[in-house]
Amino acid sequence: MKMHAIQKSKLHKGKCTPNVLPCRVHHNGPVNASKRYWEPRSTSDGKTIAYFRGRKLHGKQLKVPKGYRGIVLASTDKILPKESHSSSTEHEDAENEVDIKLLEEQAEFDEIMVWGHEMVPDKTTDPYVRGMEEWLTFAEQIHDAGELEKDITKRTV
Repeated sequence: MKMHAIQKSKLHKGKCTPNVLPCRVHHNGPVNASKRYWEPRSTSDGKTIAYFRGRKLHGKQLKVPKGYRGIVLASTDKILPKESHSSSTEHEDAENEVDIKLLEEQAEFDEIMVWGHEMVPDKTTDPYVRGMEEWLTFAEQIHDAGELEKDITKRTV
């Protein structure tokens, strides 16, 4: 089993807006893109378009839902230091201990921009749009079911 902990990077960039492109780019990280290569703009009808390597892209802005926090993480080789315990079960627990790897928080965001070829991405075909619009709501409903059961139990006792 893998476990991770999040630690804010010393080089934290603050707020950003991640762009999810409908292609594979063999680079992961910041780019010093000039306006010649990347210049998203809004059209008169309120849509967002951009051109990437000659292809027209349509953007859909997705807000991070209330109660959630969007963060950009980078994996590291760092391990969370273990706390020293002076108990008799220390030796028994040492066999079951798992190293907790640190992930660094590089930036945070309130919205992401998902791009589609020649059309705006929608929740039926795009996994990122579906994740933000459908799966988070579904997860909330599942986790709220326990609270609903507690309320029903209180009323019936």
